[in-house]
Amino acid sequence: MGLFFFYTDKKHRFLAFSNLKTALGTELPLYQRKRVARKSFIHFGRMIMEVIKFPHLPPLQKKNLVETHGISYLKQALAQGKGALLFTAHYGNWEIAPYFVTHLAKLKVIARHLDNPFLENELLRIRSSLQSHIIYKHKAAKKVLRSLQANQMVAILIDQNVLPDQAVFVDFFGKKAATTPSLAYFQLKTQAPLIPVFCYPISPDKYILNIHPPLNPSLSGDSQKDTLKITQLCTKMIESQIREHAEYWLWFHNRWKSRSSDK
Repeated sequence: MGLFFFYTDKKHRFLAFSNLKTALGTELPLYQRKRVARKSFIHFGRMIMEVIKFPHLPPLQKKNLVETHGISYLKQALAQGKGALLFTAHYGNWEIAPYFVTHLAKLKVIARHLDNPFLENELLRIRSSLQSHIIYKHKAAKKVLRSLQANQMVAILIDQNVLPDQAVFVDFFGKKAATTPSLAYFQLKTQAPLIPVFCYPISPDKYILNIHPPLNPSLSGDSQKDTLKITQLCTKMIESQIREHAEYWLWFHNRWKSRSSDK
């Protein structure tokens, strides 16, 4: 399915080529960037099918599909009683990851409504079966803060473009990218541990869920500077993960669409 869209969706194919040139143009020759783009489409076609099928698998088969590393970091974070802020990207298979951590605490995921109501309802049904509780972005702050106060986990994906007036601009593959400051805002407000989490394939029939140690940025006390610092640190963590397996990221998203007013 992914390969079909690679060849038929010219707009997104060339957007992927353009993004790869921006990010890796000085590191990979053209033929390798095209190969990464093609693999990225194939990966996301496969991921969609896996997400649809995953809820219908028996529990033992689900368990055997994912190898979890670093679960102790989440346990230690929750032991502090401040909840936990998990951040990740549209990388690998972010949709199935919640299933493997919700035995520790309730998990809320910040998301936006899809434009298509039918697809939104189907995705919500699948996410619910994977034990993800959705908090929609519109007026999410109070719900997120209450969740953290209840020592729950909140997951945020911070790798997509946002409108300039809602963004801070941080370096992403050498180019300023409009990025949500919400993760930094919630961390500064609650001091909840900030934990990177990535779920991606390690073989045709096996995923790894890699939970990293909490980040501990040194802060100045200036909320504006600290927001920028935390957002940049988390974005660089995502960039580093993408560099390991570039084909697992969403290259056909217009990541650098918004431009800073000082450009």
